[in-house]
Amino acid sequence: MSEKSKLIAEMLEMQKKFIDFEQKNGVNMEDYYAAKEGHTLNNYREEYSKLADKVNALAHKEKGSKRFY
Repeated sequence: MSEKSKLIAEMLEMQKKFIDFEQKNGVNMEDYYAAKEGHTLNNYREEYSKLADKVNALAHKEKGSKRFY
């Protein structure tokens, strides 16, 4: 399995856990954007964003394109 595939699988697992949590508990904006230490969503957005950025960089590398930002 390629690194990109592993990262995508990790992102999908994170999404599944988020959806499960949301369906059982609901999600308010404070928890989504600024969850306290120990909360299930603590650092969720940051970690997911890091994974997405890595996948994006690997996809550009595969295609030989450049990122503009």
